[in-house]
Amino acid sequence: MGPVRVEMGPVPVEMGPASASGCHTGPVLHLRLRIPSELRETVVAMLVDDSTVTNVAVVADGYRKPEGCLVLADVARENANSVVQKLRKLDLHHAGSITLASVETVLSDEADRVEGVAPGLPVDAVVWELVESRVRVDSKLSWAFLSFLTLATLIAGVGRLLDQPILIIGAMVVGPEFSPVAAICLALARPRLSLLPSATGTLLAGFGIAISVATPLWWVAYQAGLFTRVDAATGELTAFIIQPDWWSFAIALLAGVAGTLALTTAKSGPLVGVFISVTTVPAIGTLALVLGTGIWSEVAGALTQLGINLLGLILAGTATLLAQRFVWSRVRVPHGVDPVTR
Repeated sequence: MGPVRVEMGPVPVEMGPASASGCHTGPVLHLRLRIPSELRETVVAMLVDDSTVTNVAVVADGYRKPEGCLVLADVARENANSVVQKLRKLDLHHAGSITLASVETVLSDEADRVEGVAPGLPVDAVVWELVESRVRVDSKLSWAFLSFLTLATLIAGVGRLLDQPILIIGAMVVGPEFSPVAAICLALARPRLSLLPSATGTLLAGFGIAISVATPLWWVAYQAGLFTRVDAATGELTAFIIQPDWWSFAIALLAGVAGTLALTTAKSGPLVGVFISVTTVPAIGTLALVLGTGIWSEVAGALTQLGINLLGLILAGTATLLAQRFVWSRVRVPHGVDPVTR
């Protein structure tokens, strides 16, 4: 894919193929296009004829570097996929540029009109460009990602050591590992296989580095006599981490559905709940703790818990994205505007 530009709120985020840090759910999305002169009339006519597009403005020679015509428009969120695909078919993402900005508040009867023409509700619309751009950025192996995952791993280890569920919950909230999991789901469901190596590498490298940092710290603390093996291996309230069962898989499936819906509809509240529902971070936190203290009997249980949760999240997340593609591909848009499932 060529570069597309996405804006979230007032601050633009430049994308390689795509990127973003978050989404809002206003009734319309704002388009800002740089169009070469030979495509101007074609693009403007396409936007004007589309019943879900409004506030079309044309500024000839609006761009100086690189040169091009500036075209502004608002599109109903529910039909943004269709409009962006038409622009891509004109090769505008290569010959010019496409900026897609999420608008949180629009005071306009005309915006309400085009939103009413489009099918469904803005909050339910899945704008694939925004979703893909978000997971591309959030699933990269960055220092921030590694820092949060390592801190979450240490907090989870303390929670297991002290048998304190509140610390386990805190570790789940801090852990950023759902982003690469979501990227894997999107790579399989859309499909965008180019996402798969990066997201999988981020997840595996992140777990490996977090455990590699936390394990020697626990070994030093154990050697210093700060706790015993009995302390590390017992704890009724947190024993579920090393005792996976079919409920672990069921919860992971439900959390995968909830997390994917929260991601595609930009609902951050449910996404936090997903973090608290799965035991990926508690599993690697416990794994680092038992490796550092030599409690080999609990290694298999922690690894099994980790595998079950990852499998459930990926299966459920991928299935949810496929279902959303299927549903939106069959939603009828008035006036001959066909929905897309790109």
